[in-house]
Amino acid sequence: MKKNVPIFENSLHDIHGSIDTTKKARGFKKIFSFIGPAYLVSVGYMDPGNWATDIAGGSKYGYSLIWVLFISNLIAILLQSLSARLGIVRGRDLAQANRESFPKPINFVLWILAEIAIAATDLAEVLGMAIGIQLLFGLPLIIGVSITILDTFILLYLQKLGIRKIEAFIIVLIAIIGVSFLINIIIAAPSFNEIIKGFIPSLPDAKLLYQQKGIVGEIPSQTALYIAIGMIGATIMPHNLYLHSALIQTRKINKNSKGIKEALRWSLIDSSIALNIAFLINAAILILAATVFFKTGRTDVGEIKQAHTLLSPLLGNKIASTLFAIALIASGQSSTITGTLSGQIVMEGYLQIRINPLARRFITRLVAIIPAIIFIYHTQENKIDNLLIFSQVILSVQLGFAVIPLIHFVSDKKLMKEFTIKKPIQLLAWLFTFLLVALNAKLIIDTLSENWAMFDSLLLKISIVTICLLFIGLMVYVLLFPLLKKNTPVGSIEMHPTIPDINNIPIHNYQKVAIALDFSSDDLKLISTAIGQTGEGGEIVLIHIVESASAKLHGLDTDDYETKKDKENLEKLVTQLIEKGYNTKGVLGFTNRAKEIIRIVEEEKAELLVIGAHGHKGIKDLLYGSTINKVRHELKIPVFIVKV
Repeated sequence: MKKNVPIFENSLHDIHGSIDTTKKARGFKKIFSFIGPAYLVSVGYMDPGNWATDIAGGSKYGYSLIWVLFISNLIAILLQSLSARLGIVRGRDLAQANRESFPKPINFVLWILAEIAIAATDLAEVLGMAIGIQLLFGLPLIIGVSITILDTFILLYLQKLGIRKIEAFIIVLIAIIGVSFLINIIIAAPSFNEIIKGFIPSLPDAKLLYQQKGIVGEIPSQTALYIAIGMIGATIMPHNLYLHSALIQTRKINKNSKGIKEALRWSLIDSSIALNIAFLINAAILILAATVFFKTGRTDVGEIKQAHTLLSPLLGNKIASTLFAIALIASGQSSTITGTLSGQIVMEGYLQIRINPLARRFITRLVAIIPAIIFIYHTQENKIDNLLIFSQVILSVQLGFAVIPLIHFVSDKKLMKEFTIKKPIQLLAWLFTFLLVALNAKLIIDTLSENWAMFDSLLLKISIVTICLLFIGLMVYVLLFPLLKKNTPVGSIEMHPTIPDINNIPIHNYQKVAIALDFSSDDLKLISTAIGQTGEGGEIVLIHIVESASAKLHGLDTDDYETKKDKENLEKLVTQLIEKGYNTKGVLGFTNRAKEIIRIVEEEKAELLVIGAHGHKGIKDLLYGSTINKVRHELKIPVFIVKV
């Protein structure tokens, strides 16, 4: 017996394959058809969460940690290219691939972790934008946080315009960030020779470094290794791996060997260009901090607001701080758009649940805003960077659960066939992964060690240790499961139930059909539709709602002219239908149209409601009301909507 093959639905279905790369085109047209997805991914590598570590690295250790950003960038290019490969070759995003490989309980946990990571990412964007708004306009931070919810509408508008418009918007924001820092660096005039030396790997001793450079400043308590870990840990974000594997599928490609190879080549070029731009921007933040703060002895600068305050006085140019704030807002706005798309990918991939984009955006944003408002309300604004750091620690915890399955998937010969990554690439990917997991683990251990005294409750300490052990156990399981499970089920993910056998499908006719009438020429179409749905010996219930001023005031007791005329019209229609042989009755309702239709349908125990849609949109919906949505959400029976 042939096993049923489940139906598999595309990632980001509304924009899947919306950019056709298969058309015969040359030169820039061909290039631009592929370029784009990596730019949306790259904004996660220059979001506000990265700024604090870049500023701290530059102010405390000058140019000497540029190499850390460079290594992080190489790791990012490798991992993002693997993510894109998964999407191109298998037509799966990372969430979908996980769902068809791991058991349901594990997938549920992975989904929860992915959602937490996205919420932490969004928290960093909210705080970054709020700080930028405060620095630019002087508004209190709590108001700036509240304002960030408005970007929901920007994203929804861009989604309606298509993926190309979103990509263009993101590229503009990246350009704003890049130009802002370029101008500030030109003003600061850093030492080119020292920047080049910063690419040589080293972890300098702060005291010795300060003596060599003649810097008179506070010796940082944090070692160069600690700051380097923070810089690497804040760079690779788990949501970007989910995002890239889905966004790459917005390109329609030829699914033959040649077409896939072409897509992989252009994807690597796209990732290399976009992520190198992100590297240059991160490096620019570090270089600016090194030139302005480290060289002037302000080695204590480690916060975004502090950096903004000191930029203009130290550079002697008022525009420096303004450009810094503008870049911060652009960074937060661009990152929050990609965070929302990641949320959609994760929810659809793991759970096959689609919700309204507006609802999805508001949920994601509120999950970030509420902790931020509570934190700001109960603490001082100058401690906001602690919350930023906390969001980065949360991201560090999630990273292994995204990277490890990804490497397993693209190394699987059975599924990837000729496009399986080569052994040297596998080795390099695993080396980078274990490095990232180890560094992030050290960051978490150090963070817990520093704050362990704050946990005065024994129960709280036991809970923290238990959670850490569960995380380690899950990490080991995710690492070993594909190796232990030899036969990975292909197509175990089901976006929809299996199609049933329709050879002996029964034809259903409704025995009691209700019709919502408005006594216009459109009613004939509704009545005709209802008759077609009514079974032999079935009954038709004609419903009309009286909405006169008197009816709204007196309800069933009204006896105004409109009520009388409506009663006459209803009786006339009932009589005509009975004469034609249809079992018919009429019922009048009063006041609220939607509520009355629902009440009458339920009281009459109708099996189907036929209702007309007039196509009202926008302002007309507000003026005339939107009856259909209210009715269909409340009723437990089918609602047949007829366009009139």
